Order: sequence, then C-alpha cells, then structure tokens
Amino acid sequence: MARALQLARRGLYTTHPNPRVGCVLVKDDHILAEGWHVRAGGPHAEIHALHEAGTKARGADCFVTLEPCSHMGKTPPCTVALIAAGVRRVIAATIDPNPQVAEKGIEALNQAGIVTETGLMQDEARSLNPGFEMRMRHGRPYLRTKLAMSLDGRTALANGRSQWITGDNARRDVQRLRAQSSAIMTGIGTVLADDPQLTVRDVDTGGRQPLRVVIDPELKIPPQAKLLKELGRTLVFTLNNNEEKKSAFTGSDISIITLTGTDRESMIHPVLEHLARHEEVNEVLVEAGSVLNGALLQAGLVDELLIYMAPHILGQDARSLFHIPVIEEMSKRVELKFEDIRMVGRDMRITLKPVNSDL
Repeated sequence: MARALQLARRGLYTTHPNPRVGCVLVKDDHILAEGWHVRAGGPHAEIHALHEAGTKARGADCFVTLEPCSHMGKTPPCTVALIAAGVRRVIAATIDPNPQVAEKGIEALNQAGIVTETGLMQDEARSLNPGFEMRMRHGRPYLRTKLAMSLDGRTALANGRSQWITGDNARRDVQRLRAQSSAIMTGIGTVLADDPQLTVRDVDTGGRQPLRVVIDPELKIPPQAKLLKELGRTLVFTLNNNEEKKSAFTGSDISIITLTGTDRESMIHPVLEHLARHEEVNEVLVEAGSVLNGALLQAGLVDELLIYMAPHILGQDARSLFHIPVIEEMSKRVELKFEDIRMVGRDMRITLKPVNSDL
C-alpha cells in the first residue's frame, strides 16, 4: 500500500478534479503490475495495472489507495474490470468519500466473490486527497493559505512593497503548491497592489492552469490586469451589479459572478460553495493580503497554513499576516498545530493546521 501511495503522488499535479489514486497488483508475494491515475478522463489506476498484468492478474491481490469505482463516469467502472480479470482480493486504503458511491464498489466486489479489506494506511490515503475529501464530505474545497513573512511576522513594508521577502528556492516551492491546486484565490487588494499573474511556471501540469479566483466586492479590478490576460480561466466574484461596468470584461475565459451580500465576509461561503458545486474545485491555494486572510481565518475556513519565514526583520510599522479584531482574552485565540517545519533554501517553511483538523 505504501508503494501504491507513492504511485498516486505521481498524479499530484494532473488529476483534477479527480482524486490521486495508485494501485499495485501482487501475486505470490511479488509485485506483478503497477498503475496510477494520470489525468481526469483517462484510465483509472486499477485499469493501468490490469493492462500491464494481462492474464496474470487472475488470482492476484489488488492494493489500491481508494475504493474502486462502481459507476459509469467518463470511464467504465473499475469493479467490472477487476471482476473480469479474476483478482482474488482487493485491499482499499479508504472508502470513497462521495456519499452517493461510498461502499458500493466494495459491495459489488463482495457480490462477485472477491474478498475485500479497507483501512490499511487510511490516514495517509486521505491526506493525499484533502480537497476531494473536503468537497465530497462538506461541499466546499480545502483551503491552503500561503504566506511569506519576515522573522518579526511581517508580510510587506509599511508602503506595501513585498517583493521579495523570500528567496528563489521558496518561490520555486510555491510553484509546486500552485500546480497541485485546483484554483488560486486572491483579493482585489493584492491585484491592485501587485498585479500578479497567478500562473504555474516551471512545473509540468499536463497543460492545466489552475482556475484563478478574485474576491472583488466593488468590481475594482482593471480590465488590463495580468491575471485576466493569462492562459486559463478567471472568476471574479463581486457584489456590484452594474452591467455597464461588467461589460468592460470580454473573453470566454473571464466570468464576472455577482453575489448577494453586504460585504466581503458575506461572500466567502457562497464563493466556496460555487467553486465546489459548479467548478469541481478540490484544493484552493490562497495568495492574498491580510484582509482576506483574516476573514478566512475568522470564518474557520483555513484548513492549512504554509508560512515561508525569511531571516530578516521589517520593523513594527510593516504589514501583518492577518487583519483581525483585537483579541482580548486568551480563550479567544486561534489555536493551530505544527505539522511540518523544514528549510527551503535560506528560508523556513512552516506548515500548520487547526487543532481539530482530521485531514
């Protein structure tokens, strides 16, 4: 199963909106064949492994990181192929989190006389697909917030300049974060201040660019903004229903979506619901300023924080990580837990999650 998880990670950048899945066929204590899901619309991991094994798959054990599918999607059900191949046993790390299909694959295999087991390395398998798990179980994407800060916790100088706090290695690492994300979200403040592209560079994603998402309550985004000119789609969420203003944005890759609400905070949940339901977004990388980051943190929607800390000091008047109200009682503090700390070039990457996180 550990090998199957390694294989699944090969699809880290390419399987959106599908989960990353790996499969290993074993017979007489030897690995017979391997496979992984490469991209949505293509064969699933089990099919790749069965194709490699051919007739030798009869009587083999199948180790797979996610319950085999039993429904017709873009490809035929994997359970049908496993049954036809004559495998002896299927060991699935975790049940499919989609409530409409959960355990149906296992049931189909059992009815065909195939022995099934679940739960082996389940936590590792679920952590490989946190966005798919979140979308299927809770109807929203998994939010990963990326922040760069100085040693004294500042993200930009008092005048707003922030390029560059971290070094080249950290910025290359961020490209991998972008590549594994279904969407990159930012606020209008960041667009106006930095005019970012929010694209993946120097990482092979199979030609896929993450969806770009802008939270822009008053529709201040200039039509010439770089992220509107790049390859891939951009969604701008606004509260402004001025049709003349919206008509300035042309192109099939730009969508202006008007929400009902009163402020930025009231937009957050509808935005996430839209991304999950209509765009099948699994993982969102948030690259924003303190206002949007603060709103997401207060709403309890940040599932993971990735902080790149650079070894320098910007001073007390420089800008902070989060714009949140003053906390006057320790019981009201936002509690997090350390998941990982490592050096990335000359900077330190700190990964944190909420204390109650189960992914």
